Amino acid sequence: MKGYRNLLVTADSSQGALREGLRLAGEENCWVTVLKVVPPYEGDIDLTGVRNIREVLTSDRAGEWRTWQRHLREEAAARVRVEQGDLPETINRVAEEEGCDLIIMGVKKRGGWLHRLFEGNLVHRVARGAPCSVMVVDA
Repeated sequence: MKGYRNLLVTADSSQGALREGLRLAGEENCWVTVLKVVPPYEGDIDLTGVRNIREVLTSDRAGEWRTWQRHLREEAAARVRVEQGDLPETINRVAEEEGCDLIIMGVKKRGGWLHRLFEGNLVHRVARGAPCSVMVVDA
Protein backbone atom coordinates (compact mmCIF):
# COMPACT_ATOMS: atom_id res chain seq x y z
CA MET A 1 0.00 0.00 0.00
CA LYS A 2 1.21 3.43 -0.92
CA GLY A 3 -1.25 5.37 1.24
CA TYR A 4 -3.15 7.21 -1.49
CA ARG A 5 -6.39 8.89 -0.40
CA ASN A 6 -7.54 10.55 -3.62
CA LEU A 7 -6.55 9.82 -7.22
CA LEU A 8 -7.13 12.05 -10.22
CA VAL A 9 -7.63 10.14 -13.48
CA THR A 10 -7.63 12.10 -16.71
CA ALA A 11 -10.24 10.86 -19.17
CA ASP A 12 -9.32 11.00 -22.83
CA SER A 13 -10.09 8.74 -25.76
CA SER A 14 -8.47 5.73 -24.08
CA GLN A 15 -9.42 3.66 -21.10
CA GLY A 16 -5.93 2.72 -19.88
CA ALA A 17 -5.73 5.48 -17.28
CA LEU A 18 -9.25 4.76 -16.05
CA ARG A 19 -8.54 1.03 -15.69
CA GLU A 20 -5.34 1.71 -13.77
CA GLY A 21 -7.05 4.30 -11.57
CA LEU A 22 -9.87 1.90 -10.67
CA ARG A 23 -7.39 -0.90 -9.99
CA LEU A 24 -5.28 1.29 -7.73
CA ALA A 25 -8.33 2.73 -5.98
CA GLY A 26 -9.48 -0.81 -5.18
CA GLU A 27 -6.08 -1.70 -3.73
CA GLU A 28 -5.77 1.52 -1.76
CA ASN A 29 -9.45 1.87 -0.83
CA CYS A 30 -9.42 5.52 -1.86
CA TRP A 31 -11.48 8.03 -3.84
CA VAL A 32 -11.15 8.53 -7.57
CA THR A 33 -11.81 11.84 -9.30
CA VAL A 34 -12.24 11.36 -13.04
CA LEU A 35 -11.60 14.52 -15.03
CA LYS A 36 -12.55 15.24 -18.62
CA VAL A 37 -11.16 18.52 -19.94
CA VAL A 38 -12.86 20.12 -22.92
CA PRO A 39 -11.42 23.04 -24.86
CA PRO A 40 -12.67 26.51 -23.98
CA TYR A 41 -15.63 27.65 -26.04
CA GLU A 42 -14.65 30.72 -28.04
CA GLY A 43 -17.56 31.06 -30.47
CA ASP A 44 -20.75 33.04 -30.45
CA ILE A 45 -23.60 30.98 -29.00
CA ASP A 46 -26.22 33.32 -30.48
CA LEU A 47 -25.04 32.59 -34.01
CA THR A 48 -24.73 28.83 -33.66
CA GLY A 49 -28.28 28.07 -32.59
CA VAL A 50 -27.06 25.55 -29.99
CA ARG A 51 -29.52 25.15 -27.14
CA ASN A 52 -27.41 23.01 -24.80
CA ILE A 53 -23.78 24.10 -25.06
CA ARG A 54 -22.68 21.81 -22.18
CA GLU A 55 -23.95 18.78 -24.10
CA VAL A 56 -22.06 19.84 -27.22
CA LEU A 57 -18.83 20.49 -25.29
CA THR A 58 -18.94 17.23 -23.39
CA SER A 59 -20.11 14.91 -26.15
CA ASP A 60 -17.73 12.46 -27.76
CA ARG A 61 -17.70 10.58 -31.01
CA ALA A 62 -18.36 7.03 -29.75
CA GLY A 63 -20.25 7.42 -26.50
CA GLU A 64 -17.10 6.47 -24.58
CA TRP A 65 -17.76 9.01 -21.83
CA ARG A 66 -21.21 7.55 -21.09
CA THR A 67 -19.64 4.07 -20.94
CA TRP A 68 -17.03 5.28 -18.46
CA GLN A 69 -19.65 6.93 -16.25
CA ARG A 70 -21.69 3.71 -16.16
CA HIS A 71 -18.54 1.70 -15.39
CA LEU A 72 -17.60 4.09 -12.57
CA ARG A 73 -21.00 3.85 -10.91
CA GLU A 74 -20.65 0.07 -10.85
CA GLU A 75 -17.06 -0.21 -9.60
CA ALA A 76 -15.77 2.73 -7.59
CA ALA A 77 -16.36 5.57 -5.18
CA ALA A 78 -15.74 8.23 -7.79
CA ARG A 79 -16.44 11.85 -8.56
CA VAL A 80 -16.72 12.90 -12.19
CA ARG A 81 -15.79 16.43 -13.25
CA VAL A 82 -16.02 18.04 -16.66
CA GLU A 83 -14.00 21.24 -16.90
CA GLN A 84 -13.24 23.72 -19.66
CA GLY A 85 -9.75 25.03 -20.22
CA ASP A 86 -6.16 24.37 -21.15
CA LEU A 87 -5.37 20.68 -20.50
CA PRO A 88 -2.26 20.88 -18.26
CA GLU A 89 -3.43 23.93 -16.31
CA THR A 90 -6.89 22.46 -15.71
CA ILE A 91 -5.55 19.04 -14.70
CA ASN A 92 -3.19 20.60 -12.16
CA ARG A 93 -5.82 23.03 -10.84
CA VAL A 94 -8.35 20.25 -10.28
CA ALA A 95 -5.71 18.01 -8.66
CA GLU A 96 -4.98 20.80 -6.19
CA GLU A 97 -8.67 21.61 -5.56
CA GLU A 98 -9.48 17.94 -4.91
CA GLY A 99 -6.40 17.36 -2.72
CA CYS A 100 -5.19 14.53 -4.96
CA ASP A 101 -2.17 12.40 -4.07
CA LEU A 102 -1.61 11.09 -7.60
CA ILE A 103 -2.53 12.08 -11.17
CA ILE A 104 -2.93 9.16 -13.58
CA MET A 105 -2.65 9.90 -17.31
CA GLY A 106 -2.81 7.61 -20.32
CA VAL A 107 -0.42 7.89 -23.27
CA LYS A 108 -0.94 6.09 -26.56
CA LYS A 109 2.08 4.44 -28.14
CA ARG A 110 0.79 4.73 -31.67
CA GLY A 111 1.44 7.55 -34.07
CA GLY A 112 4.50 9.14 -35.53
CA TRP A 113 7.09 11.41 -34.02
CA LEU A 114 4.77 14.43 -34.20
CA HIS A 115 2.07 12.64 -32.20
CA ARG A 116 4.63 11.53 -29.59
CA LEU A 117 6.04 15.06 -29.42
CA PHE A 118 2.71 16.66 -28.56
CA GLU A 119 1.57 13.90 -26.20
CA GLY A 120 4.95 13.93 -24.43
CA ASN A 121 4.74 17.70 -24.16
CA LEU A 122 1.36 17.40 -22.41
CA VAL A 123 2.72 14.92 -19.88
CA HIS A 124 5.77 17.12 -19.31
CA ARG A 125 3.64 20.24 -18.80
CA VAL A 126 1.37 18.44 -16.33
CA ALA A 127 4.29 16.90 -14.43
CA ARG A 128 6.16 20.20 -14.25
CA GLY A 129 3.25 22.03 -12.58
CA ALA A 130 1.58 19.15 -10.70
CA PRO A 131 0.86 19.51 -6.97
CA CYS A 132 1.43 15.74 -6.56
CA SER A 133 3.03 12.74 -8.27
CA VAL A 134 2.08 11.86 -11.86
CA MET A 135 1.72 8.29 -13.17
CA VAL A 136 1.76 7.73 -16.93
CA VAL A 137 0.22 4.48 -18.16
CA ASP A 138 -0.05 2.88 -21.58
CA ALA A 139 -3.41 3.83 -22.99
